[in-house]
Amino acid sequence: MRATKILVVLMAVVFGLTIAACCGPDTTTEVKKTEIINQPTVGQQLEDLEKAYKNGAITKEEYEKTKKGILEKAGPSEKK
Repeated sequence: MRATKILVVLMAVVFGLTIAACCGPDTTTEVKKTEIINQPTVGQQLEDLEKAYKNGAITKEEYEKTKKGILEKAGPSEKK
């Protein structure tokens, strides 16, 4: 009778370890973080640029060059 109890406990332990091994946490999967970067919209960039020009912080040439760069970087869908 004692041998049967030991056998049952041993089988339960082996079964538990088997289930944990196949259904436990997946240590091979890599967790990837997603970083959200808040960038100003094209409109906000253009407004900020215009303010800098009107306040005398940049020259007309710098204003035009930077404006062109912002619009080129934005692509056709952002220019609407």
